[in-house]
Amino acid sequence: MTAIQICALIGLIIGAILLYWIGYRNGIADGRYEGREDGKNTERAENAKTIGELRASLDFIKADHTRLAQLSKRLQRVSAFGETERQTLLDIAEKLRIAAETFAAFRTGKNLEHETRALHDRAMAMADRLQDATEGEAA
Repeated sequence: MTAIQICALIGLIIGAILLYWIGYRNGIADGRYEGREDGKNTERAENAKTIGELRASLDFIKADHTRLAQLSKRLQRVSAFGETERQTLLDIAEKLRIAAETFAAFRTGKNLEHETRALHDRAMAMADRLQDATEGEAA
């Protein structure tokens, strides 16, 4: 081989090495870029999943809060009535029972008897609810 051929061979070898090294470096750079993008996408997916779970939890808490607010309002309304109101309802129920028995004695007062008994039953139910509510508050 002549000196020119040897120099050309060395030049080709160095050129091939440089070409390989440049490709290798570009491959590493591309791999790092894709790795970062995959990492970001994975992180975004995890964050989206966490956000979805938090929204579901928020919806559950909102529903629970609404239910508790309604219960609180109902308890506040019931707490406005106490033992004196319950006793008054029991007195009304007793008077309605007496009136129903009086109307029952008359043959013409059947409608009045039924209405009076219905009012008596409603007053007793209200008194029972007040009793349950005051026991619930005490607990």
